[in-house]
Amino acid sequence: MANVQVDSHMTDDERRAALYRGDLFVVLATPGSAGLAELARTMLEEAFAPHDPRQAQHELPVDDFAAILSELKPRFIHHPRCKELIPQLMEEAGCDPGQIYYDVPRLRSATADDYLTTGIAYAFHPHRDTWYSAPMAQLNWWFPVYPIEPDNGLAFHPRYFDEPLANSSETYNYYRWNAVSRGAAATMVGKDTREQPKPIGDVELDPQIRVITPVGSPLVFSAAHLHSSVPNTTRVTRYSIDFRTVHRGDLEAGLAAANMDSACTGTTLRDYRSCVTGEQLPADLIAAYDDESAEEFADTLEYAPPTR
Repeated sequence: MANVQVDSHMTDDERRAALYRGDLFVVLATPGSAGLAELARTMLEEAFAPHDPRQAQHELPVDDFAAILSELKPRFIHHPRCKELIPQLMEEAGCDPGQIYYDVPRLRSATADDYLTTGIAYAFHPHRDTWYSAPMAQLNWWFPVYPIEPDNGLAFHPRYFDEPLANSSETYNYYRWNAVSRGAAATMVGKDTREQPKPIGDVELDPQIRVITPVGSPLVFSAAHLHSSVPNTTRVTRYSIDFRTVHRGDLEAGLAAANMDSACTGTTLRDYRSCVTGEQLPADLIAAYDDESAEEFADTLEYAPPTR
């Protein structure tokens, strides 16, 4: 069973080691994480005005709601303040910014009553991020933008952290996803036809852990954890922010969670940027985690959003 550690006084080295063993950590809100949440709220409230973003699903046709999100979410991802606030958060959380590389922050939404669960607001089935070509050393930072409840957050299924689960990850290649599927999210309203790695057969969802963190307080967990979107049975849309980090020294030393069952190809490591310089990880380090599919999909090693 995973431990849930709140406001831990561990060093970052100790915390990462515990995360790779399956523990979950809550980092109480810092100015950096609170700033990200505030930025998201401001952008949401402007985009959905005059509606409350949490209630807008009850006021708008689903196509209009999806169109707002499809314009808003990329703007948040690429907002210049995010590039300032994430490195700030890393330092506030006790990390060494010189060792931390992060990918872009995503603004997520989970609507109630199955209003929109596909495409731009995909409701994630039980999965490990490592089924999606994430490195085993990846750590996820997730926090709510508005208050959440047990019935509209995340669920973790800890029995599978140390136990393989039959899945279809061998069908997933990150570079093919970039080329074919990733840019289609905004068009998937009502039904999502993109092939994604999923469990094969039954998954025992219980015991499960639902951690309810305060607004702007990151929940940090290993990409190897099996987790899912909780079916939103509240009356409000849940909004959250997440981004992923890797520690360069851990990548170089091979320190990471154990690979129980991930068989995907390609790697997301080219997506990460240094907190200090903004540069990618060294090419030789990325190559150590890559495979021959990089030659086949040389033009889509990194995702390039479609031009408008």
